[in-house]
Amino acid sequence: MRRAALPASAWPILAGVAVMLSVAMGLRQSLGLFMPPAVRDLGIAVSEFTLAIAVQNLIWGFAQPVAGAFAQRLGFRPVLAAGGAFYVAGLLVLANAGGATGVMIGAGVLVGAALACTASAMGMAVAARSVPTAVRSTVLGVVSAAGSLGALFSAPVGQMLSGAFGWRAGVLGFAVLALLMLPAAWVAGRVDAVPVQRTAGEAGSAADAFRLAMRHGPFLVMAGSYFICGLQLVFLTTHLPSYLVLCGMDPMLGAKALAVIGGFNVLGSLFFGWAGGRWSKAALLGGLYLARSVVLAWYFAVPPTPESTLVFAAVMGFLWLGVAPLIAGAVVEMFGLRWQAMIQGIAFTSHQLGSFLGAYGGGLLFDALGSYDLAWKLGVGMGIVAGTAQLVGALPRWPGAPRTAPG
Repeated sequence: MRRAALPASAWPILAGVAVMLSVAMGLRQSLGLFMPPAVRDLGIAVSEFTLAIAVQNLIWGFAQPVAGAFAQRLGFRPVLAAGGAFYVAGLLVLANAGGATGVMIGAGVLVGAALACTASAMGMAVAARSVPTAVRSTVLGVVSAAGSLGALFSAPVGQMLSGAFGWRAGVLGFAVLALLMLPAAWVAGRVDAVPVQRTAGEAGSAADAFRLAMRHGPFLVMAGSYFICGLQLVFLTTHLPSYLVLCGMDPMLGAKALAVIGGFNVLGSLFFGWAGGRWSKAALLGGLYLARSVVLAWYFAVPPTPESTLVFAAVMGFLWLGVAPLIAGAVVEMFGLRWQAMIQGIAFTSHQLGSFLGAYGGGLLFDALGSYDLAWKLGVGMGIVAGTAQLVGALPRWPGAPRTAPG
């Protein structure tokens, strides 16, 4: 991406949204580190902790289209700033939790609402609006890559504080990091001054945009496959640290794995952002889902070692957030910029329903069976179905589908 290709006004916006996205996603992906010590300290079941993470994902998903509609009506700045404030409040409640209720309110309700206002769907909408069409896919990949850096520092910081001072200190450390989101959101909110280019056939209201999306075959296939994406990824972020401890690994290995995932997220986001500007975004999504499933099957089929865990984390990291620029770019191509945040939020609701199942379902299966064997096998099978459906859906245009917008 050449600097000259972007207007000067875009650079601070992109920097602000990258910092906001990095902190929001990095902290969220690392909350699983606190599950083993929090469960022991609070005397709650694994499924009670994972239920809070599952509720977080449900609230995030169902509130995402609402946050997108509010951003269209009120502007991005107040929505992003409110999300940062919710994030800090949620972590403070979690750090002071006395039982399952505190975990649910803090990690579940408040952090879920915060993510709806600050995480990938909103970040991608801000980035897409601030740049020209010619470089949009690449820019979305770069912003997604920058957003991946959060796990590189948040996971090790959280584990070190938790190991030295207890899990509550680790959560408080996360709350301090979350404060960075407030100035970042304010700067990213400059996008409200950027005029939105209208495209032919674009919906005139939120209701029209919703109806248009629900009649668009390729969008429905993409949203359905996104369900399995959420299931696989949140199963890993929630349960991988616990799985490694169960297998007798050093607890720090879980933090290292999440950090490696974050690091290779950068490369994957850059690659898929670049590739989405050159090839079919839908076909790339299908190949990505199939590749993830193969890697999951390879890793969980044999006992883990530190080396295999870090290799697994690197490959999964490369395949992780590459979905974000592809989904965002595809929504803009299908429906234009005006309602992108809301329509992308509709697809993300499907993703978060899968996330709920990955987090809570994984916990229920573990509590019932004492292992994760059935959980990972189900995740692999559903991932193969999702990838195949996405590839098949990329081939023909469905009858009656609306014309895609250019760019």
